Amino acid sequence: MIVSLLIANRGEIACRVIRTARRLGIRTVAVYSDADIDALHVRMADEAVHIGPPPASESYLAGARIIAAARETGAEAIHPGYGFLSENAAFAQAVLDAGLIWVGPKPDSIRAMGLKDAAKTLMTKAGVPVTPGYLGEDQSEARLKAEADAIGYPVLIKAVAGGGGKGMRKVDSAEAFTDALTSCQREAASAFGNDRVLVEKWIASPRHIEVQVFGDQHGNVIHLFERDCSLQRRHQKVVEEAPAPGMDAATREAICTAALRAAQAVDYQGAGTIEFIADGAEGLRADRIWFMEMNTRLQVEHPVTEEVTGIDLVEWQLRIASGEPLPCKQVDLHIQGHAIEVRLYAEDPANGFLPSTGPLEAFALPEHVRVETGAEQGDAVSPYYDPMIAKLIAHGDTREEARAALAEAVGEVVAWPVRTNAGFLVKALDHPAFISGDVDTGLVARAGEHLLPEANPSEDALTDAAGYLVGIQPLAGFRLNAPAVREAMFLLDGKPVKIALNGGEDEGAEEVILAENGQSWRLAKWRIDASNAATASDGAILAPMPGRVTAVEVKEGSTVSRGQRLLVLEAMKMEHALLAPFDGTVESLMVSAGAQVDVEQILAQVTPLDR
Repeated sequence: MIVSLLIANRGEIACRVIRTARRLGIRTVAVYSDADIDALHVRMADEAVHIGPPPASESYLAGARIIAAARETGAEAIHPGYGFLSENAAFAQAVLDAGLIWVGPKPDSIRAMGLKDAAKTLMTKAGVPVTPGYLGEDQSEARLKAEADAIGYPVLIKAVAGGGGKGMRKVDSAEAFTDALTSCQREAASAFGNDRVLVEKWIASPRHIEVQVFGDQHGNVIHLFERDCSLQRRHQKVVEEAPAPGMDAATREAICTAALRAAQAVDYQGAGTIEFIADGAEGLRADRIWFMEMNTRLQVEHPVTEEVTGIDLVEWQLRIASGEPLPCKQVDLHIQGHAIEVRLYAEDPANGFLPSTGPLEAFALPEHVRVETGAEQGDAVSPYYDPMIAKLIAHGDTREEARAALAEAVGEVVAWPVRTNAGFLVKALDHPAFISGDVDTGLVARAGEHLLPEANPSEDALTDAAGYLVGIQPLAGFRLNAPAVREAMFLLDGKPVKIALNGGEDEGAEEVILAENGQSWRLAKWRIDASNAATASDGAILAPMPGRVTAVEVKEGSTVSRGQRLLVLEAMKMEHALLAPFDGTVESLMVSAGAQVDVEQILAQVTPLDR
């Protein structure tokens, strides 16, 4: 067994690996950037090494520095987690060339599955069904558009080196193709260093089904059944579960057998996931499921598989990397109950789900479900990395038991002033379609504003919180139409609010964090507050978060229409378009492409046409 392990990652996955390694008696080494000097994974590890400044390209993607850290600390193996260098064949080879153990598949396997177009060609040869589309070498705009026209709209443009919903665009018409292609290529080049794309048919009622596979160094390959990751927002998974709702035994056998063929085709070793797209219009059927891609690493959603199989997948990774055979045979594996996972993101649903950064002054997660996190109260959410700050997983004998427990748990999340998607997740878990298992990747888009959490807390919650501040104990069974002694002014996240109080006043607290249904607010006694200060005047284009300007699409003096894209800001590995608020003229531009900007920094000024 490996004796010492360096984890080439951060956040919740680094903490997750450290916990299993510690249980197995393995010494752990963390790496960290300037932004993570006090991060939880650094505090948990036996030793930690600084590897560079905050940008991932200069720290967590700096393979030579990570290998040097392993040598410096005497670590004999490197676990890449997911993201960053986990699917980088060149890094995997460099680790092996340095005489270290790579906790992952062989570099050749990563190369074979690393590019979506090449992987699909390989899968076709292996007898695995693939989605219809164009995988060719000709990457000219004309050829790609011609292929999309021939396939028929809508189509999906996907970065061949992509993942995590990045470098992916749905295109509904020929007229929208060029803009979508340009944006997709730019995002792919930034995120993966490769702007090549493929075009494939958009499935009308798509379900995202994936199969967990494992291979050892002795030629054995098994599967650990399927997961359903169909509840997505903008191609980013937000809820995952195992097993897949509506999966019958025959279809499970077909999809798992196809997954094994895929793994065997690349002589796979370690943990991997074969991802399929299913047309769920008529339920799950073996003849309506196609290969999409293979992720040659551990997946974010691996805990749901662990919950229904009782297996620690990280332990299996470490044992296989140590040369041990698979711990059990296929016949020994069974599905036990149902598990559902949600991803808790630091993002603001009320503001277009833009990432939310800053200190976690208040942060509490439920205790009656499984929690995977890389943050604690007092930590800060950095603008440099993925905004996922935790995962919550519930297991039950039935799907409904797991769903209800998870919905209750997510409703207990407290986070302030950083915003999270917890309120959105509660709504998603309680949506009638999800409850019934009638889920496809378009559900979130169709449900739209119905999944957005309430902007303000309930009147009962406000009254109780206000009573706490002025020294009145919350009254059980309080009714809003009961006689109120007086009304008082408070500040709810800095905005004035009048609240009816029932009872006298005593000495209370100055402020309290009010949490309800996954949402959090700060309620404070009335006072002049900096948050009441005036914002930039109308027409000022402000950065909604810290990030880098990747494109400026107008010039000073340009006439623009309402909704026209002015600039593109990249933050947390995603692109965000900044649009003209009305018809007008670009009076001034304060930034150029490549500029790093802070939250609420003025980037441009638009003047209405009638001025």
